[in-house]
Amino acid sequence: MSAAAFSIAGRPIGAGKAFLIAEVAQSHDGSLGLAHAFVDGAADAGADAVKFQTHIADAESTLDEQFRVKFSRQDATRYDYWKRMEFTPEQWAGLAAHAEERGIVFLSSPFSLAAVDLLQGIGMPAWKVGSGEVNSHDLLRAMAATGKPVLISSGMSAYSDLGGAVDVVRAAGAPVAVFQCTTKYPTPLAEVGLNVLDELRTRFSCPVGLSDHSGRPYPALAAMARGADLIEVHFVLDRAMFGPDVPVSLPPADLRLFADARDAFAEMDAHPVDNDAMAASLAPMRALFNKSLAPKAPLSKGAVLVADMLTTKKPGTGIPAHEIDKVVGRRLKKAVSPDRLLRRDDLE
Repeated sequence: MSAAAFSIAGRPIGAGKAFLIAEVAQSHDGSLGLAHAFVDGAADAGADAVKFQTHIADAESTLDEQFRVKFSRQDATRYDYWKRMEFTPEQWAGLAAHAEERGIVFLSSPFSLAAVDLLQGIGMPAWKVGSGEVNSHDLLRAMAATGKPVLISSGMSAYSDLGGAVDVVRAAGAPVAVFQCTTKYPTPLAEVGLNVLDELRTRFSCPVGLSDHSGRPYPALAAMARGADLIEVHFVLDRAMFGPDVPVSLPPADLRLFADARDAFAEMDAHPVDNDAMAASLAPMRALFNKSLAPKAPLSKGAVLVADMLTTKKPGTGIPAHEIDKVVGRRLKKAVSPDRLLRRDDLE
């Protein structure tokens, strides 16, 4: 169990089973119907949580904000894009209710204090902090004040920035987890930074996770194998969809792979094996695979055995090969053939 373990909507974090978050972000492209389809897709694929982003243009942006990548054919400014991504509080509540019906946790990252208030009003069970908000301490304080767990992505932050964010959350008494995240779209495998997971766990004594933007299945699987407590991957219903996050997103088949791996890894970790006890239980099988001493050629009664007369053959139910020194020099009291193992009662 990880230090400072906690739970999200009753699901333990840091207790041996990775918590899998399907990040939708803006891949719904402002369509409420498509957002609901993402809830179903994430649930069908076995994710623990489906996560959106709650943007309120007037509260977080201005006309001066530039596109990271100019992709939209209908939004003249980044502000216009955020405006088009907005849902009403009732619509957000509907998405949360849909997720609950499907047995999946609903999460959404707020990008303004107004978004925190909106999401708190619909019962957010935990808060995911985007990489760009690590130094938004007012936002962190507002989330932590609810007492719900705060999940922080490291993205563009030095350890000093992360430490400040963790301190803000802990000062309010809220649980915290930290994600290794490389803010490149897509992230090259050489820059995923799996080694940082151990460093984060050591520095902050909290559950740790990987928030991946590689668009490939390997980092998430590797992070789970290294004991990551949380995994967040961008999720898309089909890679032919439109949107800036599609190239770094994974389809339902990969999300299902992660869900199956999550369960399999947890099953293996929960059942440590005693090697000696396992070997004892497999003794009958070991006898089939092991080898015993056998004559290389027909030998007559009275022959005195030398090493060159003997070889090893299956099964391992006869004289063990390592006892050859105890056999060499012994005399045969009966003739033996190479199609049978040498037996102890063959020897004088």
